[in-house]
Amino acid sequence: MMRRWLTLLACLGMTAALTASAQKHTFKVAAEEVRIDVLVTDGGKPMAGLRAADFDVLDNGVRQEIRYVALQKQIPISAIFVFDMSSSVGGQMLDPLKDAAGALLSNLGSGDSAALITFSNTVALARPPTQDLASVRRALDETRPSGNSSLIDGSFTALMLAESIPDPPLIILFSDGRDTSSWLTSNAVLETSKRIDAVVYAASPSRHSDASFLKDLTKLTGGSLFEIQSAKTVGTVFLGILDEFRQRYLLTYTPTGVSESGWHAVDVRVKRRSAKVRARPGYLRNGTVE
Repeated sequence: MMRRWLTLLACLGMTAALTASAQKHTFKVAAEEVRIDVLVTDGGKPMAGLRAADFDVLDNGVRQEIRYVALQKQIPISAIFVFDMSSSVGGQMLDPLKDAAGALLSNLGSGDSAALITFSNTVALARPPTQDLASVRRALDETRPSGNSSLIDGSFTALMLAESIPDPPLIILFSDGRDTSSWLTSNAVLETSKRIDAVVYAASPSRHSDASFLKDLTKLTGGSLFEIQSAKTVGTVFLGILDEFRQRYLLTYTPTGVSESGWHAVDVRVKRRSAKVRARPGYLRNGTVE
C-alpha cells in the first residue's frame, strides 16, 4: 500500500512541477482573462463562421465584452489521453482502444501535441506532453491491463497536467466508470475541475452503468460522455470527439462587474434562436479543493 501511495505522489509531483513552471491562466485573479470553450450547433450540426458579435456571455448575470473568438481548429491541439488499464479493460476492448488512440494521433497536425496517462492500481504519466506523437503510440502499445481502477486519481492527474498547458487541452478519458482503489474523493476532483481550463470527453462501455462521476466531470467541463456500444465503434467515437472539438469556439473575456472570488455561473448564448450551446456551466475563481 505504501508503494502505491508513493507512486501516486510521484505522478502528481510531476504534474505539479509542470504546473508551477507554466504560465498562469484563467480563474486565478481578477485581472486575468477567462476563456470559455463553446460548442454551437444548429440542427445537430456545428455552426461555422460565428464572430464575437454573435455571442452573449453573462458572468454571474453580468454581460461581458468578448475580446477574442477563435475556433479550436485554429489553435494547436493538446490532447491528453487518460486510459483505464485495470483488468476490466482486457479482452476484446484493449486492441480497439489502442487502435482508436492511434487513429486520433494520426489525425493530429504537425503543431499538435499529446500525452498519455494510464491508471490501474496506480496512476502513471506514461508520456508527458510531446509533439512526438509516435512516441505516445509506442507508450500505449507497451501498456498491459492489470489490477484495480484508480479512476478518480487518474482524472485528477489529468486535470493537474492540463493546468500546465497554455491552450485549453482536450482530455479524452476511457473507463467503465468504476473506481476501486483511488485515494481522492470524487467531490474533490469535481471541485478541481471547476477551476481548470480543460474540456473532458469520456467514453465508457455501455454494458456498465456506473458512470455518474464521468457524467458530472464532462458536464462541469463542457464536454460529453459517449457510450461505447461495441469494441468496433471506439475508433469512430474518438475521431468524432476530435472533429467536434476542432469545431468548438474559444471565447475570451476579462471579467468586469463581478466578484473576484467564488463560483461564477456562466451563461453563453448565441443570437440565433435555433442554435444550441454547450459549455461549462461556470468556473471557480481562487477556489480551493474541499
